[in-house]
Amino acid sequence: MDLGTITILIVAAVILLLLVGLPLAFVTGLIALVLGYTFFGMNGVGLIISRVYTFVTQYIFVSVPMFVLMAAVMDRSGIARDLYDTMSLISRRVRGGVAVQTLVVAVFLAAMSGIIGGEIVLLGMLALPQMLRLGYQDKLAIGVVCAGGALGTMVPPSIVLVLYGLVANVSIADLFAAAVIPALILAGLYISYVLIRCWINPDLAPRTVLDASGGAANPAPVENRHRMPFVLRVGLPVFVAFCVLGSIYMGVASVTESACVGAAGMILATIVRGEFSWELLYDSLKQTIQTCGMIIWIGIGASALIGVYSLMGGIRFIENLFLSIDLPAIGIVMVMMGILLVLGMFLDWVGIALLTMPVYIPIIEKLGFDPVWFGILFCVNMQVSFLSPPFGPAAFFLKSVAPPGVTLNRIFASVWPFIILQAVVLAIVLFFPGVTELLR
Repeated sequence: MDLGTITILIVAAVILLLLVGLPLAFVTGLIALVLGYTFFGMNGVGLIISRVYTFVTQYIFVSVPMFVLMAAVMDRSGIARDLYDTMSLISRRVRGGVAVQTLVVAVFLAAMSGIIGGEIVLLGMLALPQMLRLGYQDKLAIGVVCAGGALGTMVPPSIVLVLYGLVANVSIADLFAAAVIPALILAGLYISYVLIRCWINPDLAPRTVLDASGGAANPAPVENRHRMPFVLRVGLPVFVAFCVLGSIYMGVASVTESACVGAAGMILATIVRGEFSWELLYDSLKQTIQTCGMIIWIGIGASALIGVYSLMGGIRFIENLFLSIDLPAIGIVMVMMGILLVLGMFLDWVGIALLTMPVYIPIIEKLGFDPVWFGILFCVNMQVSFLSPPFGPAAFFLKSVAPPGVTLNRIFASVWPFIILQAVVLAIVLFFPGVTELLR
C-alpha cells in the first residue's frame, strides 16, 4: 500500500473515531499502535514507547504547569476584579469606554496568565453584565469579551507559544519577543473597532451619564473589598508579571525558571493581599493537573502517531507533496494557513500543534522561512480557531457564565467582526514578517 493511500486512511480513521466520541489523545494513540504493530511488529511498539518517553521528559515542559498554576491562582483570587475595577475609573467618560476597558484589562490578564479559559470566564462574570446593564448592544459586548479573553493565545507568556517552541525546537524567549508587537496590533485593532463603531452608532454604547455634581449617575460598581492600597490591588500583580517577562527578555532566567518565579510570585501576592487559603491552593492545583493532563495525553498520542508515520516515510511524503505544489513559497504557507483554519474549526489547538507542526516545520525551513515567524502565524491562526464555529472554545467558556438569554448562536453571531480583524493581523504578519523582528 502506497503512502498516499495510508495517509488518506489515517485521516479518515481520525475523523471517524472522533465522530464516534473518542478523545483525540486515545484516537491518535490507538492509530499509532495499529500502524506501528502492523508495519514494524513489536519493534514499532518499542518505538512508540521511546517517543513517549522523550516527549514527557523534556525539562522545559515544567514551564507549562507553572504558567497554568500562575493563571489558576490569579483566577481564584481577587486580582482580576481589582484590575477591572481600577480601570473603570478611567473609562467612564468615553463612549464605549467600558468595552475598551475590558480589552485593556484582557491584555493585562493575558500577560499574567497565558491561558484563555479563565480569562473569558472572568470577563464574562465581570464585564459582560456591566456592559449589558449600561445599555451596550449585546453583540458588541459579547464579541469584546470573547475576543479580549482569547488574547491569551498571543500575549506572552502564552501557553500556545510555549508548546509551539517545544514542538518546533525554537527559542521560547524569541517567540515571546516576536509575539508582542502582533499581539498589541491585534488588541489595538479591537479597541479601534469598538471606538469607531460607537462613534458611528452611539446607540451601541451609551455614554455614562453625569449627574449635576459631576459624578457618574450610572458608574461601574467599584468593589474595594479589603480597602487595599493601589500597590496591593494592582501594582503587586503587575510587578509579578513584569518579573516573569522581564527575566526572560533580559536573559536573567530561562522560561522554565521564570514560570516557577511567576507561580510562586502569584501565590505570594495572594498571601500579601490576605486572600490566600488552602482551598484556593487546592482548587488551583486541581485545575493545573486537569489542564496539563489533557495537554500531556494529547501530546503522547500525537507524538506516537507522528513517530510511526515519520518512520514509514510519511513526513518526507508530505514534504515532497507541499514542495511540488506549483505556487511560490508564500503561496505554500498560505495553503498551510488554510489547512490550519479548517482544522481549527474541529480540533483544539493542542492537537493541531502536535499533529501538524512536526510536518510543517521541516517544510518551512526548506522554504527558507523563519520558524519563529511561522510560530506567530500559527498563534494568530489559533486566535481564529478559539472564536470560529462550530466548536470555538471561547463561545462555550462564555456560555458557561453568561446570562440565560445569551445563546451559543448569539455568541457565534457576535464574534465575526473580531474574526475578520484576526484575519487582518494574520495577513499583516504573513506579508510583513518584520513586525515579528522589532523586539528580537
